[in-house]
Amino acid sequence: MLLPLQMSYKGWIYIAVALFVAGMIAGVVLPEVTAEPLEGELALLEQFAAMLGPFQITTALFIFLKNVFALLTSFVLSPLLCLVPISALVLNGGLIAYVSTTVIQDKSVGFLLAGLLPHGIFEIPAIIMGEAAALSFGFTPIVMVILLIKHKEIRTALLSTATQDRKHIFLSLALFLIAGPFHTVIILALLKEQTKTFIVPNLKQNIRYLMIACALLLPAAVIETYVTPLFLI
Repeated sequence: MLLPLQMSYKGWIYIAVALFVAGMIAGVVLPEVTAEPLEGELALLEQFAAMLGPFQITTALFIFLKNVFALLTSFVLSPLLCLVPISALVLNGGLIAYVSTTVIQDKSVGFLLAGLLPHGIFEIPAIIMGEAAALSFGFTPIVMVILLIKHKEIRTALLSTATQDRKHIFLSLALFLIAGPFHTVIILALLKEQTKTFIVPNLKQNIRYLMIACALLLPAAVIETYVTPLFLI
């Protein structure tokens, strides 16, 4: 069951692709502007490349865990106005475009395709799927706030959950301080049957697609470690 004003997962896929492509366009059209925010990421990648060599299980494991951690972090922090998944999509698109432009200038298109395509056919769809799930999940508290404003029964249900006794008052305050207002809206909504039916189906769907995205990152990491270097020799 979808919340009013809430899109299907397919709609979030389209938005994720659009954000990713926007980052790529920025990386190509405005390389000087794009380079500055990407310098830290590029420097970090160079450090990792120096420490980790190809054809090593530790390299594949590190790449996999790093990418999974990035997706999980984006998902967990997405209720903060979806800023993290939006930034991740734009920055990843910009990073790929910027690096691709540099490689084509210094090497060739063939060298770029050899270095990107083998693992990219898994990793890029995984990023799109995972960040789309994060966007969908992150938009939930925004919809809930709109519903709180528009529908008195939902507002009453959440407020009663937060204030019905001393235990829930302390819980609400603790959640607000630890998780922030948007996470608090989701957690309180899960505690009440009237609002739980809005949240649970969406949460289950997004977690399912997030897990699929994380699973795709495993073959991507293995290919990047054991196959991609063969094409670059």
